[in-house]
Amino acid sequence: MKVVFLTLLFGLLCGAQETPAEIDPSKVTGEWRTIYVAADNKEKIVEGGPLRCYNRQIECKNDCEYLFISFYVKFDGRCQFFSEELKRQEGGIYIIEFAGTNYLQIIHVTDNMLVLYFENHDGQKITKITEGCARGTSFTQEELQKYQELNSERGIPNENIDNVIETDNCPP
Repeated sequence: MKVVFLTLLFGLLCGAQETPAEIDPSKVTGEWRTIYVAADNKEKIVEGGPLRCYNRQIECKNDCEYLFISFYVKFDGRCQFFSEELKRQEGGIYIIEFAGTNYLQIIHVTDNMLVLYFENHDGQKITKITEGCARGTSFTQEELQKYQELNSERGIPNENIDNVIETDNCPP
C-alpha cells in the first residue's frame, strides 16, 4: 500500500513526467562533485541553505536496487558529512529523510555527468530540486545546456541555478 501511495504521489507531483530511460548502473558508481544546483524555491539551496549538498560519492549496488550516497552540507559555515543508504522504490524513486522527506530520482547519467532530481516535502511546502554532478570540477557547455533543459522540463527556472562548486571547500 505504501509503495502504491508513493508511486501515485510522485506521479501527481511530477505531472506528465516520464520515468527516465533505463539508467546504466555502471555509469553511476564513483566520485561525483556537485557542480550546479537549482530549485523552484531558491531559499532551500542558497549557500547555507538546508538542501545545498556537496556530493562526493555515489555507489550503485545490485543494479541500483540500493544507492549509497556520501555528501556534505554546511551548517553555520562548517561542513557536516552524511552517508546514506537508499533503497529503490517503484518507479526508480529513492526516499531520503533529510530536511524533510525527499523523493529522489536519477534522471540523467553519462560517463562524466549525473543529474539527480528530487522533491523535498518539509511539511509546509514541496520544493523541486536538481543537482548537476560531474566527475571533475566543471561542466562542458553541452553538459550545462543539457542541465538547463532538464530543469526547464521540470518547471525549475534556469535563473535559479547556482554554481555550487565555487563554494565547495569541504574535504574531498
